[in-house]
Amino acid sequence: MTLCNSLVLKVSFSSVDVAKDEQFLTSGKSPKLTVMSAGHALHVFVNGQLTGTVYGSVEDPKLTYTGSVKLWAGSNTISCLSIAVGLPNVGEHFETWNAGILGPVILYGLNEGRRDLTWQKWTYQVGLKGEAMSLHSLSGSSSVEWGEPVQKQPLTWYKAFFNAPDGDEPLALDMNSMGKGQIWINGQGIGRYWPGYKAPGTCGYCDYRGEYNETKCQTNCGDSSQRWYHVPRPWLNPTGNLLVIFEEIGGDPSEISMVKRTTGSVCADVSEWQPSMTNWRTKDYEKAKVHLQCDHGRKITEIKFASFGTPQGSCGSYSEGGCHAHKSYDIFRKNCINQEHCAVCVVPEVFGGDPCPGTMKRAVVEVMCG
Repeated sequence: MTLCNSLVLKVSFSSVDVAKDEQFLTSGKSPKLTVMSAGHALHVFVNGQLTGTVYGSVEDPKLTYTGSVKLWAGSNTISCLSIAVGLPNVGEHFETWNAGILGPVILYGLNEGRRDLTWQKWTYQVGLKGEAMSLHSLSGSSSVEWGEPVQKQPLTWYKAFFNAPDGDEPLALDMNSMGKGQIWINGQGIGRYWPGYKAPGTCGYCDYRGEYNETKCQTNCGDSSQRWYHVPRPWLNPTGNLLVIFEEIGGDPSEISMVKRTTGSVCADVSEWQPSMTNWRTKDYEKAKVHLQCDHGRKITEIKFASFGTPQGSCGSYSEGGCHAHKSYDIFRKNCINQEHCAVCVVPEVFGGDPCPGTMKRAVVEVMCG
């Protein structure tokens, strides 16, 4: 059983007997547990309490959990929830690629020194109880008693009802306050989320000159890899929509919000020699064009910036360069104002003539939608 097509959860249980004369029971120095896994993530529980979590990486999915554990005299239960994010289905000898706990599993700090738990009896369970009960569905969520929501609690199911927002703008859930898990709306899975994963690297001065590598000109370092998750409007009812979330590592559900995507401005940047394409074939007989379009029902209300020449900057912060056609705004005002979409040919004649012959020029424009 899986949460989705490429997420497999497997729980392993084992019992550990601790004698009453173990020294750690009186010394206060807890034993240490080590669990080695081939990937991709692991949660360790001792006597029902979460002891620790560890993740692998894209570069090296293998991981080792090492941490102190609180044991008592008598029988103790160690549970390991192993998670595989994606299973191989192509590649040379992919059937030999491993994921999950392969061992060893060793307990240190007992009177005997170390105890290898790898070969003792383990019980396995694939999937979670909440999956088997279909808690993501309306019928399944109604079959259990729900408590008050808690924050920063791993492996927790959350449920809420909401009404569909007015309008026809695209919708998304802002999950930035959560860690990692999966979302269902009216029983339909909208995918996994993982805002708890922050983009690595160091973002600083950007210079594209020289040899390229994957760390050059990085942006958004330290931010979530994804924050907003699309919610299809056709899946929503006017009222009483069911939202179910399974949170794996802990988050704050009170900060989840439904947001609308509204296009405030639209930018275009087209070279005068940029070829037109149809079915991936160059159409030499057509001139390059700037195409602008606002969301359905919205129109172009303002030409915020326009320049045919050698403009600088990026969308939202364009500025004129050393070469600029002074009639750059005129054609866009004529063709685009009060239109939902428009097009302008990128040729010097349209902009009042060639402002700098012999120089490669671009038409750059930013318009406001309202």
